[in-house]
Amino acid sequence: MEEHVRTRVSAYAIAVVQDRLLLTRLSANTAVFAPGLWHLPGGGIDPGEQPREALARELREETGLELLGARLVEARTFTSHRLGPGWQVMGLFYLAEVGPGPLRVTEVDGSTSAAAWMPLSGLEEPMLSPAAITALELIGT
Repeated sequence: MEEHVRTRVSAYAIAVVQDRLLLTRLSANTAVFAPGLWHLPGGGIDPGEQPREALARELREETGLELLGARLVEARTFTSHRLGPGWQVMGLFYLAEVGPGPLRVTEVDGSTSAAAWMPLSGLEEPMLSPAAITALELIGT
Protein backbone atom coordinates (compact mmCIF):
# COMPACT_ATOMS: atom_id res chain seq x y z
CA MET A 1 0.00 0.00 0.00
CA GLU A 2 1.27 3.47 -0.88
CA GLU A 3 1.82 5.86 2.01
CA HIS A 4 -0.15 9.11 2.05
CA VAL A 5 2.16 12.14 2.01
CA ARG A 6 0.99 15.69 2.69
CA THR A 7 2.71 18.56 0.90
CA ARG A 8 3.20 21.95 2.51
CA VAL A 9 4.89 25.12 1.29
CA SER A 10 6.37 27.21 4.09
CA ALA A 11 8.22 30.52 4.33
CA TYR A 12 11.03 30.85 6.90
CA ALA A 13 12.85 33.91 8.27
CA ILE A 14 16.60 33.89 8.79
CA ALA A 15 17.16 36.90 11.07
CA VAL A 16 20.61 37.51 12.51
CA VAL A 17 21.46 40.42 14.82
CA GLN A 18 24.81 40.74 16.64
CA ASP A 19 25.79 37.11 16.01
CA ARG A 20 22.44 35.84 17.31
CA LEU A 21 19.87 33.93 15.27
CA LEU A 22 16.16 34.36 15.92
CA LEU A 23 14.68 30.94 16.67
CA THR A 24 11.39 29.53 17.89
CA ARG A 25 10.89 26.39 19.97
CA LEU A 26 8.44 23.85 18.59
CA SER A 27 5.54 22.95 20.88
CA ALA A 28 3.73 19.63 21.22
CA ASN A 29 1.25 20.96 18.62
CA THR A 30 3.78 20.93 15.79
CA ALA A 31 2.61 18.80 12.86
CA VAL A 32 5.87 18.31 10.97
CA PHE A 33 9.09 18.46 13.02
CA ALA A 34 9.68 17.10 16.53
CA PRO A 35 8.55 19.12 19.57
CA GLY A 36 11.31 20.79 21.58
CA LEU A 37 13.55 21.51 18.62
CA TRP A 38 14.61 25.08 17.89
CA HIS A 39 13.20 26.13 14.52
CA LEU A 40 13.06 29.19 12.30
CA PRO A 41 10.16 31.60 12.61
CA GLY A 42 7.79 30.90 9.78
CA GLY A 43 5.39 28.31 8.56
CA GLY A 44 2.74 27.27 6.11
CA ILE A 45 1.51 29.57 3.39
CA ASP A 46 -2.30 29.75 3.44
CA PRO A 47 -4.31 29.41 0.19
CA GLY A 48 -4.26 32.73 -1.68
CA GLU A 49 -1.52 34.17 0.57
CA GLN A 50 1.74 35.46 -0.92
CA PRO A 51 4.93 33.94 0.59
CA ARG A 52 6.19 37.26 1.99
CA GLU A 53 2.75 37.93 3.56
CA ALA A 54 2.86 34.48 5.18
CA LEU A 55 6.36 35.18 6.44
CA ALA A 56 5.24 38.47 8.05
CA ARG A 57 2.16 36.82 9.60
CA GLU A 58 4.08 33.85 10.98
CA LEU A 59 6.86 36.09 12.33
CA ARG A 60 4.28 38.23 14.15
CA GLU A 61 2.44 35.16 15.55
CA GLU A 62 5.57 33.34 16.68
CA THR A 63 7.80 36.20 17.89
CA GLY A 64 5.69 39.36 18.13
CA LEU A 65 8.15 41.11 15.78
CA GLU A 66 7.44 43.00 12.56
CA LEU A 67 9.02 42.02 9.25
CA LEU A 68 10.85 45.05 7.84
CA GLY A 69 12.52 43.43 4.85
CA ALA A 70 13.02 40.02 3.28
CA ARG A 71 15.09 38.59 0.43
CA LEU A 72 14.54 35.07 -0.87
CA VAL A 73 17.84 33.16 -0.77
CA GLU A 74 16.98 29.48 -1.14
CA ALA A 75 14.28 26.84 -1.50
CA ARG A 76 14.72 23.33 -0.05
CA THR A 77 12.53 20.31 0.54
CA PHE A 78 12.34 18.22 3.70
CA THR A 79 10.55 14.99 4.47
CA SER A 80 9.19 14.05 7.85
CA HIS A 81 6.98 11.42 9.47
CA ARG A 82 5.10 12.73 12.49
CA LEU A 83 1.51 12.26 13.68
CA GLY A 84 0.33 9.88 11.00
CA PRO A 85 0.95 10.84 7.40
CA GLY A 86 4.33 11.68 5.99
CA TRP A 87 5.16 15.24 5.09
CA GLN A 88 7.05 16.86 2.26
CA VAL A 89 7.77 20.47 3.10
CA MET A 90 9.02 22.96 0.52
CA GLY A 91 10.78 25.64 2.56
CA LEU A 92 11.33 29.12 1.13
CA PHE A 93 14.19 30.73 3.06
CA TYR A 94 14.36 34.52 3.40
CA LEU A 95 17.13 36.66 4.87
CA ALA A 96 14.95 38.83 7.06
CA GLU A 97 15.24 42.17 8.76
CA VAL A 98 12.95 42.42 11.78
CA GLY A 99 11.82 45.34 13.89
CA PRO A 100 12.88 45.79 17.49
CA GLY A 101 10.81 44.72 20.44
CA PRO A 102 10.31 42.10 23.10
CA LEU A 103 9.87 38.52 21.94
CA ARG A 104 6.47 37.02 22.63
CA VAL A 105 4.48 34.18 21.12
CA THR A 106 1.07 35.61 20.25
CA GLU A 107 -0.52 32.56 18.60
CA VAL A 108 -2.56 30.53 21.09
CA ASP A 109 -2.19 26.72 20.95
CA GLY A 110 0.06 26.96 17.89
CA SER A 111 3.22 25.12 16.96
CA THR A 112 5.50 27.54 18.86
CA SER A 113 6.15 27.48 22.61
CA ALA A 114 8.95 30.09 22.85
CA ALA A 115 11.09 32.51 20.86
CA ALA A 116 14.69 33.54 21.55
CA TRP A 117 17.75 35.19 20.06
CA MET A 118 20.28 32.32 20.24
CA PRO A 119 24.08 32.83 19.96
CA LEU A 120 25.33 31.37 16.68
CA SER A 121 28.38 29.97 18.45
CA GLY A 122 26.28 27.75 20.73
CA LEU A 123 23.95 26.14 18.20
CA GLU A 124 24.31 22.39 17.69
CA GLU A 125 22.51 20.11 15.26
CA PRO A 126 20.73 17.85 17.79
CA MET A 127 18.81 20.85 19.17
CA LEU A 128 17.77 22.21 15.74
CA SER A 129 15.09 21.42 13.19
CA PRO A 130 16.19 20.60 9.63
CA ALA A 131 15.10 24.12 8.58
CA ALA A 132 17.28 25.74 11.27
CA ILE A 133 20.25 23.58 10.22
CA THR A 134 19.72 24.77 6.66
CA ALA A 135 19.72 28.39 7.86
CA LEU A 136 23.15 27.89 9.45
CA GLU A 137 24.45 26.50 6.15
CA LEU A 138 23.01 29.45 4.23
CA ILE A 139 24.61 32.08 6.47
CA GLY A 140 27.91 30.23 6.45
CA THR A 141 28.39 29.18 10.06
